[in-house]
Amino acid sequence: MKKIHYKIEINAPAMQVYKTMLGLGNISTYEQWTAEFNPTSTYEGSWEKGAKMYFVGTDENGKRGGMISEIAENIPGGFVSIRHYGILNGENEITEGPEVEKWAGGLENYSFQENQGKTTVSVETDITEDFQEYFDSTWPKALQKLKEIVEG
Repeated sequence: MKKIHYKIEINAPAMQVYKTMLGLGNISTYEQWTAEFNPTSTYEGSWEKGAKMYFVGTDENGKRGGMISEIAENIPGGFVSIRHYGILNGENEITEGPEVEKWAGGLENYSFQENQGKTTVSVETDITEDFQEYFDSTWPKALQKLKEIVEG
């Protein structure tokens, strides 16, 4: 795996950006920016440290799927770390085997740095080479959408 990085500056305090990004208070704010990855993207679970989280959506055939993850760290308004460890295929949890082994344990980290009322959101995520091009085109769009939602 390799680490990739993306960042954007948003004209809002870190806590506001954090709450909007995670969909705290209103899950639709999370669903709006992650729609860049999958129009049906959502999550099921808790953002509390140590909690299990499903990041899910449906494919073009309406089949539910996604990632099984653990919230490795959550410092409100500062830092969130998500450790991916499995795949959700319909209702089946797959946590071992070749599909999972190439990226299991990969982290997705969000940092929020506030300076004079503006927040820089930094994303660092572990990926396999075959996803580089996809993430390089999709993450910037998703972060731009987050900026639009937060700034209104």
